[in-house]
Formats: sequence, C-alpha cells, structure tokens
Amino acid sequence: MEDAGNVEPDLTTSREQDAVRLLLLIDGACETVASAELEGVGLPTAIGVVRSQVRLQKLDFWLRNPDYLANELLNDYAETGDDDFLETAAQILDSDEPEVRRYPMLRHHFGAYEPLEDALAVLRYGGLVAQRRRGTISRIRQHDYYLLAKGREVAEQIIGEAPVFSYYIDRVRLVLQLADNGTGSQLKDRQYKQPEYAEAVRGSRISSVRERARSRLAEYRAIQAEKVRGDDA
Repeated sequence: MEDAGNVEPDLTTSREQDAVRLLLLIDGACETVASAELEGVGLPTAIGVVRSQVRLQKLDFWLRNPDYLANELLNDYAETGDDDFLETAAQILDSDEPEVRRYPMLRHHFGAYEPLEDALAVLRYGGLVAQRRRGTISRIRQHDYYLLAKGREVAEQIIGEAPVFSYYIDRVRLVLQLADNGTGSQLKDRQYKQPEYAEAVRGSRISSVRERARSRLAEYRAIQAEKVRGDDA
C-alpha cells in the first residue's frame, strides 16, 4: 500500500544504535518485580523486567516509527476529543521526525519484528541487561528482559554525556502512555488495525503512514478551525 509519496530509503540501524535504544527502552518500560522472583531467576540486584519479546518488539515498533506513533495519537484524539493527543501528534508530524527518525521494521508472522539478538548480546555482555526464558528446552513460552543496576547507571550516563539521546527518553514515555500497560498481544492487535501494517508482505519492510497521518491532522485542524469560526459567529 505504499504510494509514491511514501517511497523512502531503506534506513537501518547499527548494532550499537540498537543497543542504546533498547537499553533506554528497557530502562523506561521495565516494571518492578518482587524480590522472590529475582532470587528465583538468580538476579537479586535486578531493577525491573520487561515481560515477553512480543511486548518489547511492539514497543520498539512505535519507538522506531514515529509516523505510526503519531497516527495512533490521532486515533486517541478521535476517540476522546482530548486536544493533548492532537497537539502531540502535530509536534511529530509538523517536523521531519517521521523522515529522519523512522527505521522501518520487517513484517513477520506475528507482526512487526526485527532481530534483536546482536544488540541484546551487547547489553548482556556489558552486564546491563539479563535475559531469562520461561518454558522448557523444547518449547520456550516467553522471554523476559531484566534491567540490571549497572544498566540503569549506564542509561543515566548516556543521557548525561550525550543529551541527543534524551529524544528516546521522551519518546519512550510517550510510547508507554500509548501502550497503557497493554500486553504484547494487545499492542500487536492494535498495530494490525493499520492497513499498511496488516497488508505488508511477510518479510518486507512495513511502509510509512506519514502522508496519511498528515492528511488526517490537516482534516482535524480544519474541523477545529471551522468550529472556532462557528463559535465566533
């Protein structure tokens, strides 16, 4: 469903970029966990956990695709009428963020997917994140990603030394507000409602929605302007 206005270069990230982004995502998205669980997985000093690879991938999709993030904010505006959603979406769509900050993901069997193992290996090797698997040797049911104390320390150090990465802190916060504690499956279902996402050929890059989102934004602004004119009449 990609039209001429959505044609874009196949932007990719390096392993190091992915590692920094995932560290900041896990740091922001991790939930607190009982000490008994941490003892059980052999990580008594872990700070928190992001449960399931599906949830991590779906949160990362919105982080890597600000056009989809803005479009979802417009959906929330359409549902609630809350101007904050419209204003935040406008901040993204009025900028070049959907062009320069967008890193497309592959359409996989279970939706958006990008191999994370290389980046996670960097984080594990540095003692920043630990990964645990639930299930059996023959059938792994879930991957959990634990933020270690050193991981938070390095995340804070990154922001302190390279303020440019504060972009990800702001966007992680926005992504989590949008996710509203949804499970990985719930986030996947929401993302599948976008035709560009759902109809992408498996194994291909999921195309942008920036032009459609910008058209929607213009329509909502026109409606608001018309309402203001009606109120002033």
